[in-house]
Amino acid sequence: MTDGALIARVDDRGVATLTLNRPDRHNAFDDALIAEMTAVLVDLGRRARVRCVVLTGAGKSFSAGADLAWMRSTAGYSEERNLADARALARLMHTLDGLPKPTIALVNGAAYGGGVGLVACCDIAIATEQAVFSLSEVKLGLIPAVIGPFVVAAVGARAARRYFQTAERFSAVEAKTLGLVHEVVGTPFLAAAGEKIVAALLDGGPMAQAAAKDLVRAVDGRPPAEVLDDTARRIARLRVSAEGQEGLTAFLEKRPPAWRAGQS
Repeated sequence: MTDGALIARVDDRGVATLTLNRPDRHNAFDDALIAEMTAVLVDLGRRARVRCVVLTGAGKSFSAGADLAWMRSTAGYSEERNLADARALARLMHTLDGLPKPTIALVNGAAYGGGVGLVACCDIAIATEQAVFSLSEVKLGLIPAVIGPFVVAAVGARAARRYFQTAERFSAVEAKTLGLVHEVVGTPFLAAAGEKIVAALLDGGPMAQAAAKDLVRAVDGRPPAEVLDDTARRIARLRVSAEGQEGLTAFLEKRPPAWRAGQS
């Protein structure tokens, strides 16, 4: 699909892989890469053939967050222009977080600042043992504002109160303890771990997965009694949908459902 600072590929299974490709800058992003990533994600989200999206980095880092040269230039911007830049990054995070496809972050190395935000916005995150994380913005007199809601949702307010203020580096094991990543593996096994998750995702119904993702957002933080009718309506709609009918019929007939046709 695209090359340069962002490599985007979709394989025959409908698995899209986005690789941040600025290894000389630790895959830091600037305004151009933010705009490109947002556009590519919007496109992938609209394509029925795309089943899931894998996000990773080229070289030794996942993403160092905002490019320092770009940040240096923003120091001379007006508050209005800085607001426009911040809103563009917010759109990227919101697009990734709300993508109607399963998303997987393969954290192949260091993730700092906005890089942590990208991890937090993905549904599933797997990191290598060597990965290091830091919400380092306060060292520059800034705050992780735009990524804040997504990181707090991932690690909780208590952990965020520490790491937002100290800018400490923390390990992949600590990231797993906090809930930022789901699994930690040795570097040689990262791709295989990702493929295992992809295989599991390809077994599920695409519409059901999008609905499951939306369900989490709808019920999170709300008491069960408040969402009982909504959840009942959601499952009723899916049961009578074409995908729901196909899934149930395939199960009863002991055959693969239509969405698995052509998959190995």
